[in-house]
Amino acid sequence: MTPPTRVLNWMALFIVAVGAVCALLWVPLLDALLANPVFNGMILMALLVGLAINVRQVVILAPEARWVDGMRQGYSDQGPGPRASPLQALRHTMSRRGERPRLSTLAARTLLDGVRGRLDDSRDLSRYFIGLLIFLGLLGTFWGLLDTLGAIGSVLAGLSPEGQEAASLFAALRDGLQEPLAGMGTAFSSSLFGLGGALVLGFVDLQTGHAQNRFYNELEEWLSGYVSTGGTVADGEQAVPAYIEALLEQTADSLDKLQRTMQRAEDQRHGHVDETLMHHLRNMDTCLMRLLEDMPTHRTQLTDELRSEIRLLARTLAGSRGAGGRDA
Repeated sequence: MTPPTRVLNWMALFIVAVGAVCALLWVPLLDALLANPVFNGMILMALLVGLAINVRQVVILAPEARWVDGMRQGYSDQGPGPRASPLQALRHTMSRRGERPRLSTLAARTLLDGVRGRLDDSRDLSRYFIGLLIFLGLLGTFWGLLDTLGAIGSVLAGLSPEGQEAASLFAALRDGLQEPLAGMGTAFSSSLFGLGGALVLGFVDLQTGHAQNRFYNELEEWLSGYVSTGGTVADGEQAVPAYIEALLEQTADSLDKLQRTMQRAEDQRHGHVDETLMHHLRNMDTCLMRLLEDMPTHRTQLTDELRSEIRLLARTLAGSRGAGGRDA
Protein backbone atom coordinates (compact mmCIF):
# COMPACT_ATOMS: atom_id res chain seq x y z
CA MET A 1 0.00 0.00 0.00
CA THR A 2 1.00 3.61 -0.47
CA PRO A 3 2.70 4.91 2.73
CA PRO A 4 1.46 8.26 4.13
CA THR A 5 4.93 9.80 3.82
CA ARG A 6 3.91 11.95 0.86
CA VAL A 7 1.02 13.50 2.79
CA LEU A 8 3.28 14.19 5.76
CA ASN A 9 5.73 15.92 3.43
CA TRP A 10 2.96 18.14 2.06
CA MET A 11 1.88 19.01 5.61
CA ALA A 12 5.44 19.84 6.65
CA LEU A 13 5.98 21.96 3.54
CA PHE A 14 2.77 23.90 4.14
CA ILE A 15 3.56 24.49 7.83
CA VAL A 16 7.07 25.66 6.92
CA ALA A 17 5.58 28.07 4.35
CA VAL A 18 3.15 29.45 6.95
CA GLY A 19 6.02 29.82 9.42
CA ALA A 20 8.07 31.71 6.82
CA VAL A 21 5.19 34.15 6.20
CA CYS A 22 4.77 34.66 9.95
CA ALA A 23 8.50 35.33 10.27
CA LEU A 24 8.31 38.01 7.58
CA LEU A 25 5.33 39.62 9.33
CA TRP A 26 6.67 39.09 12.83
CA VAL A 27 6.41 42.67 14.11
CA PRO A 28 2.75 43.36 13.19
CA LEU A 29 1.75 39.84 14.20
CA LEU A 30 3.41 40.30 17.59
CA ASP A 31 1.53 43.58 18.10
CA ALA A 32 -1.72 41.86 17.16
CA LEU A 33 -0.95 39.00 19.54
CA LEU A 34 -0.24 41.35 22.44
CA ALA A 35 -3.48 43.25 21.78
CA ASN A 36 -5.33 40.38 23.47
CA PRO A 37 -2.88 37.73 24.70
CA VAL A 38 -5.56 35.65 26.44
CA PHE A 39 -7.83 35.02 23.44
CA ASN A 40 -5.00 34.90 20.95
CA GLY A 41 -3.03 32.49 23.14
CA MET A 42 -6.06 30.20 23.34
CA ILE A 43 -6.40 30.34 19.56
CA LEU A 44 -2.75 29.44 19.00
CA MET A 45 -2.97 26.61 21.54
CA ALA A 46 -6.06 25.19 19.79
CA LEU A 47 -4.23 25.45 16.45
CA LEU A 48 -1.22 23.51 17.75
CA VAL A 49 -3.43 20.80 19.25
CA GLY A 50 -5.37 20.48 15.99
CA LEU A 51 -2.16 20.17 13.99
CA ALA A 52 -0.89 17.47 16.35
CA ILE A 53 -4.16 15.53 16.03
CA ASN A 54 -4.05 15.61 12.23
CA VAL A 55 -0.41 14.55 12.09
CA ARG A 56 -1.17 11.67 14.46
CA GLN A 57 -4.11 10.54 12.29
CA VAL A 58 -1.79 10.29 9.30
CA VAL A 59 1.07 8.68 11.22
CA ILE A 60 -1.11 5.83 12.56
CA LEU A 61 -1.87 4.82 8.96
CA ALA A 62 1.76 3.77 8.44
CA PRO A 63 1.67 0.59 10.62
CA GLU A 64 -1.72 -0.31 9.15
CA ALA A 65 -0.30 -0.07 5.63
CA ARG A 66 2.66 -2.23 6.67
CA TRP A 67 0.26 -4.81 8.13
CA VAL A 68 -1.69 -5.02 4.87
CA ASP A 69 1.56 -5.38 2.92
CA GLY A 70 2.58 -8.16 5.30
CA MET A 71 -0.72 -9.94 4.71
CA ARG A 72 -0.16 -9.68 0.96
CA GLN A 73 3.23 -11.36 1.40
CA GLY A 74 1.73 -14.16 3.50
CA TYR A 75 2.60 -13.03 7.04
CA SER A 76 -0.76 -13.75 8.67
CA ASP A 77 0.43 -13.72 12.32
CA GLN A 78 1.49 -10.12 12.98
CA GLY A 79 -0.07 -9.48 16.37
CA PRO A 80 -3.33 -7.77 17.34
CA GLY A 81 -2.04 -4.23 16.82
CA PRO A 82 -2.79 -1.16 18.97
CA ARG A 83 -6.22 -0.75 20.51
CA ALA A 84 -6.87 2.51 18.63
CA SER A 85 -6.04 0.88 15.30
CA PRO A 86 -8.60 1.52 12.53
CA LEU A 87 -8.11 -2.12 11.42
CA GLN A 88 -8.62 -3.68 14.86
CA ALA A 89 -11.70 -5.69 13.82
CA LEU A 90 -10.12 -6.67 10.50
CA ARG A 91 -6.93 -7.85 12.25
CA HIS A 92 -8.96 -10.03 14.61
CA THR A 93 -11.03 -11.51 11.78
CA MET A 94 -8.03 -12.29 9.57
CA SER A 95 -6.03 -13.87 12.40
CA ARG A 96 -9.00 -16.04 13.38
CA ARG A 97 -9.70 -17.35 9.87
CA GLY A 98 -6.20 -18.69 9.16
CA GLU A 99 -3.68 -18.21 6.37
CA ARG A 100 -6.22 -18.22 3.50
CA PRO A 101 -9.28 -16.45 4.90
CA ARG A 102 -12.47 -16.30 2.87
CA LEU A 103 -15.05 -13.61 3.56
CA SER A 104 -18.61 -13.30 2.41
CA THR A 105 -19.73 -10.11 0.73
CA LEU A 106 -21.74 -9.13 3.79
CA ALA A 107 -18.81 -9.72 6.16
CA ALA A 108 -16.40 -7.77 3.93
CA ARG A 109 -18.84 -4.85 3.67
CA THR A 110 -19.32 -4.86 7.45
CA LEU A 111 -15.57 -4.75 8.04
CA LEU A 112 -15.10 -1.94 5.51
CA ASP A 113 -17.94 0.05 7.08
CA GLY A 114 -16.28 -0.37 10.47
CA VAL A 115 -12.96 0.90 9.11
CA ARG A 116 -14.69 3.87 7.45
CA GLY A 117 -16.51 4.66 10.70
CA ARG A 118 -13.27 4.63 12.69
CA LEU A 119 -11.56 6.90 10.18
CA ASP A 120 -14.49 9.34 10.17
CA ASP A 121 -14.62 9.36 13.97
CA SER A 122 -10.94 10.23 14.13
CA ARG A 123 -11.56 13.26 11.87
CA ASP A 124 -14.47 14.54 13.96
CA LEU A 125 -12.06 15.89 16.57
CA SER A 126 -10.10 17.76 13.89
CA ARG A 127 -13.31 19.31 12.52
CA TYR A 128 -14.23 20.32 16.05
CA PHE A 129 -10.96 22.22 16.46
CA ILE A 130 -11.56 24.02 13.16
CA GLY A 131 -14.93 25.17 14.46
CA LEU A 132 -13.34 26.05 17.80
CA LEU A 133 -10.82 28.34 16.10
CA ILE A 134 -13.59 30.16 14.25
CA PHE A 135 -15.63 30.43 17.45
CA LEU A 136 -12.70 31.81 19.46
CA GLY A 137 -11.99 34.34 16.71
CA LEU A 138 -15.60 35.53 16.66
CA LEU A 139 -15.77 35.51 20.46
CA GLY A 140 -12.69 37.72 20.67
CA THR A 141 -14.16 39.99 18.00
CA PHE A 142 -17.42 40.49 19.86
CA TRP A 143 -15.58 40.87 23.17
CA GLY A 144 -13.42 43.61 21.70
CA LEU A 145 -16.44 45.34 20.15
CA LEU A 146 -18.23 45.32 23.49
CA ASP A 147 -15.19 46.89 25.16
CA THR A 148 -15.03 49.44 22.35
CA LEU A 149 -18.67 50.44 22.65
CA GLY A 150 -18.46 50.68 26.46
CA ALA A 151 -15.29 52.77 26.30
CA ILE A 152 -16.77 55.11 23.68
CA GLY A 153 -19.83 55.59 25.88
CA SER A 154 -17.62 56.40 28.87
CA VAL A 155 -15.57 58.88 26.84
CA LEU A 156 -18.64 60.68 25.55
CA ALA A 157 -20.16 60.79 29.02
CA GLY A 158 -16.99 62.28 30.48
CA LEU A 159 -16.74 65.12 27.97
CA SER A 160 -18.09 68.46 29.21
CA PRO A 161 -17.23 71.26 26.80
CA GLU A 162 -18.52 73.92 29.16
CA GLY A 163 -15.74 75.81 30.87
CA GLN A 164 -12.93 73.94 29.03
CA GLU A 165 -10.61 75.14 26.37
CA ALA A 166 -10.33 73.38 23.03
CA ALA A 167 -6.82 72.08 23.74
CA SER A 168 -7.77 70.49 27.04
CA LEU A 169 -10.95 69.06 25.51
CA PHE A 170 -8.98 67.51 22.65
CA ALA A 171 -6.44 66.05 25.08
CA ALA A 172 -9.21 64.49 27.16
CA LEU A 173 -10.81 63.04 24.01
CA ARG A 174 -7.46 61.65 22.89
CA ASP A 175 -6.81 60.02 26.23
CA GLY A 176 -10.32 58.62 26.36
CA LEU A 177 -10.07 57.00 22.92
CA GLN A 178 -7.13 54.86 23.98
CA GLU A 179 -9.38 52.26 25.56
CA PRO A 180 -11.81 52.02 22.57
CA LEU A 181 -8.86 51.64 20.22
CA ALA A 182 -7.50 48.86 22.42
CA GLY A 183 -10.89 47.16 22.18
CA MET A 184 -10.79 47.42 18.40
CA GLY A 185 -7.33 45.85 18.45
CA THR A 186 -8.71 42.98 20.52
CA ALA A 187 -11.56 42.47 18.07
CA PHE A 188 -9.54 42.50 14.87
CA SER A 189 -6.55 40.55 16.23
CA SER A 190 -8.77 37.74 17.51
CA SER A 191 -10.59 37.59 14.19
CA LEU A 192 -7.25 37.52 12.34
CA PHE A 193 -5.76 34.68 14.39
CA GLY A 194 -8.99 32.69 14.53
CA LEU A 195 -9.72 32.73 10.80
CA GLY A 196 -6.05 32.29 9.88
CA GLY A 197 -5.72 29.32 12.22
CA ALA A 198 -8.92 27.77 10.82
CA LEU A 199 -7.50 28.16 7.30
CA VAL A 200 -4.23 26.44 8.22
CA LEU A 201 -5.94 23.64 10.12
CA GLY A 202 -8.48 23.20 7.31
CA PHE A 203 -5.72 22.58 4.76
CA VAL A 204 -4.02 20.06 7.05
CA ASP A 205 -7.36 18.33 7.66
CA LEU A 206 -7.87 18.16 3.89
CA GLN A 207 -4.55 16.38 3.48
CA THR A 208 -5.51 14.00 6.27
CA GLY A 209 -8.74 13.21 4.44
CA HIS A 210 -6.82 12.49 1.23
CA ALA A 211 -4.49 10.10 3.06
CA GLN A 212 -7.39 8.27 4.72
CA ASN A 213 -9.37 8.01 1.47
CA ARG A 214 -6.37 6.61 -0.39
CA PHE A 215 -5.77 4.11 2.41
CA TYR A 216 -9.44 3.06 2.42
CA ASN A 217 -9.58 2.61 -1.36
CA GLU A 218 -6.44 0.47 -1.43
CA LEU A 219 -7.74 -1.53 1.54
CA GLU A 220 -11.03 -2.14 -0.30
CA GLU A 221 -9.19 -3.35 -3.40
CA TRP A 222 -7.04 -5.71 -1.31
CA LEU A 223 -9.96 -7.06 0.72
CA SER A 224 -11.99 -7.79 -2.43
CA GLY A 225 -9.52 -10.59 -3.19
CA TYR A 226 -10.69 -12.47 -0.08
CA VAL A 227 -14.40 -12.21 -0.86
CA SER A 228 -15.97 -15.55 -1.77
CA THR A 229 -18.52 -15.74 -4.56
CA GLY A 230 -22.09 -15.60 -3.38
CA GLY A 231 -25.07 -13.29 -3.08
CA THR A 232 -25.57 -10.54 -0.55
CA VAL A 233 -28.53 -9.99 1.73
CA ALA A 234 -31.25 -8.09 -0.10
CA ASP A 235 -33.00 -5.02 1.26
CA GLY A 236 -35.68 -5.92 3.76
CA GLU A 237 -34.32 -9.41 4.44
CA GLN A 238 -32.97 -10.49 7.81
CA ALA A 239 -29.25 -11.19 8.00
CA VAL A 240 -28.38 -14.83 8.62
CA PRO A 241 -26.71 -15.80 11.92
CA ALA A 242 -22.97 -16.15 12.08
CA TYR A 243 -22.96 -19.95 12.39
CA ILE A 244 -25.24 -20.33 9.35
CA GLU A 245 -22.98 -18.00 7.40
CA ALA A 246 -19.98 -20.12 8.44
CA LEU A 247 -21.80 -23.30 7.35
CA LEU A 248 -22.66 -21.73 4.01
CA GLU A 249 -19.05 -20.68 3.47
CA GLN A 250 -17.85 -24.19 4.39
CA THR A 251 -20.42 -25.71 2.03
CA ALA A 252 -19.28 -23.43 -0.77
CA ASP A 253 -15.66 -24.44 -0.16
CA SER A 254 -16.63 -28.13 -0.12
CA LEU A 255 -18.54 -27.77 -3.38
CA ASP A 256 -15.56 -26.06 -4.91
CA LYS A 257 -13.26 -28.88 -3.82
CA LEU A 258 -15.77 -31.48 -5.09
CA GLN A 259 -15.94 -29.76 -8.45
CA ARG A 260 -12.15 -29.79 -8.75
CA THR A 261 -12.04 -33.49 -7.75
CA MET A 262 -14.69 -34.43 -10.30
CA GLN A 263 -12.86 -32.48 -12.96
CA ARG A 264 -9.63 -34.34 -12.21
CA ALA A 265 -11.48 -37.70 -12.24
CA GLU A 266 -13.12 -36.84 -15.55
CA ASP A 267 -9.77 -35.89 -17.03
CA GLN A 268 -8.23 -39.14 -15.81
CA ARG A 269 -11.16 -41.18 -17.18
CA HIS A 270 -10.89 -39.53 -20.57
CA GLY A 271 -7.17 -40.19 -20.55
CA HIS A 272 -7.71 -43.90 -19.74
CA VAL A 273 -10.36 -44.28 -22.46
CA ASP A 274 -8.11 -42.62 -25.00
CA GLU A 275 -5.23 -44.91 -24.06
CA THR A 276 -7.42 -48.06 -24.35
CA LEU A 277 -8.82 -46.94 -27.68
CA MET A 278 -5.35 -46.31 -29.06
CA HIS A 279 -4.27 -49.78 -27.90
CA HIS A 280 -7.19 -51.42 -29.72
CA LEU A 281 -6.53 -49.40 -32.84
CA ARG A 282 -2.91 -50.51 -32.80
CA ASN A 283 -4.04 -54.16 -32.49
CA MET A 284 -6.46 -53.78 -35.38
CA ASP A 285 -3.77 -52.22 -37.50
CA THR A 286 -1.44 -55.13 -36.73
CA CYS A 287 -4.13 -57.70 -37.65
CA LEU A 288 -4.89 -55.93 -40.92
CA MET A 289 -1.22 -55.87 -41.81
CA ARG A 290 -0.94 -59.58 -41.11
CA LEU A 291 -4.06 -60.24 -43.18
CA LEU A 292 -2.66 -58.29 -46.09
CA GLU A 293 0.59 -60.21 -45.82
CA ASP A 294 -1.23 -63.61 -45.73
CA MET A 295 -3.63 -62.94 -48.63
CA PRO A 296 -1.17 -63.79 -51.52
CA THR A 297 -0.25 -67.11 -49.87
CA HIS A 298 -3.89 -68.10 -49.38
CA ARG A 299 -4.69 -67.08 -52.97
CA THR A 300 -1.90 -69.35 -54.33
CA GLN A 301 -3.07 -72.28 -52.23
CA LEU A 302 -6.66 -71.78 -53.38
CA THR A 303 -5.56 -71.69 -57.03
CA ASP A 304 -3.57 -74.92 -56.65
CA GLU A 305 -6.51 -76.64 -55.00
CA LEU A 306 -8.85 -75.50 -57.79
CA ARG A 307 -6.43 -76.80 -60.41
CA SER A 308 -6.25 -80.17 -58.63
CA GLU A 309 -10.01 -80.40 -58.47
CA ILE A 310 -10.35 -79.49 -62.17
CA ARG A 311 -7.81 -82.15 -63.14
CA LEU A 312 -9.63 -84.72 -61.05
CA LEU A 313 -12.93 -83.71 -62.62
CA ALA A 314 -11.43 -83.97 -66.12
CA ARG A 315 -10.12 -87.47 -65.43
CA THR A 316 -13.50 -88.49 -64.07
CA LEU A 317 -15.28 -87.19 -67.18
CA ALA A 318 -12.77 -88.88 -69.46
CA GLY A 319 -13.19 -92.18 -67.65
CA SER A 320 -16.96 -91.93 -67.91
CA ARG A 321 -16.80 -91.35 -71.68
CA GLY A 322 -14.46 -94.35 -72.21
CA ALA A 323 -16.74 -96.70 -70.30
CA GLY A 324 -19.79 -95.60 -72.31
CA GLY A 325 -18.03 -96.27 -75.66
CA ARG A 326 -17.13 -99.84 -74.75
CA ASP A 327 -20.71 -100.55 -73.67
CA ALA A 328 -22.02 -99.41 -77.03
